[in-house]
Amino acid sequence: MNSDPIRVIVTGGTFDKHYDEIRGELTFKESHLPQILKLARVTCPVEIEQNQLIDSIHMQDANRKSILEACLRAPEKRIIITHGTDTMTATASILGPEALAKTIVLTGAMIPYQIQGSDALFNFGTAFSAVQLLPEGVWIVMNGRIFRWDEVRKNRELGAFQEK
Repeated sequence: MNSDPIRVIVTGGTFDKHYDEIRGELTFKESHLPQILKLARVTCPVEIEQNQLIDSIHMQDANRKSILEACLRAPEKRIIITHGTDTMTATASILGPEALAKTIVLTGAMIPYQIQGSDALFNFGTAFSAVQLLPEGVWIVMNGRIFRWDEVRKNRELGAFQEK
């Protein structure tokens, strides 16, 4: 496996939602990435960059531009973006055509990390391996599968990503 440093760009999404017991709703407090990296006992160099904490259904062009700028600015050649699943493909369609000389993997979760039965840890682990093995380009890693950015869609009925 490649031992190059990896940048994780946090954007929010269900992955980082937190249950607010006072308000009785899912909100954002802080990213779970430091805890996940510690739990997974990751030993390669990782830089975490919190770009935003937002539900992807609320993302606008400015939010996606901020993600693109973070990718352009990053000195690392391998980047993971944690992102909400609702508009992950929209963000990938902004990043993909830029043809950056980097491997960029977007991943997320259908169930928040803090909730039992979450797919966040599995999806992140898969993305972490994938970003070290995949060639340059933009990829979406969800449900144990790897998709090119322009060959994937979210099947809302199944709650899973699949080829177009």
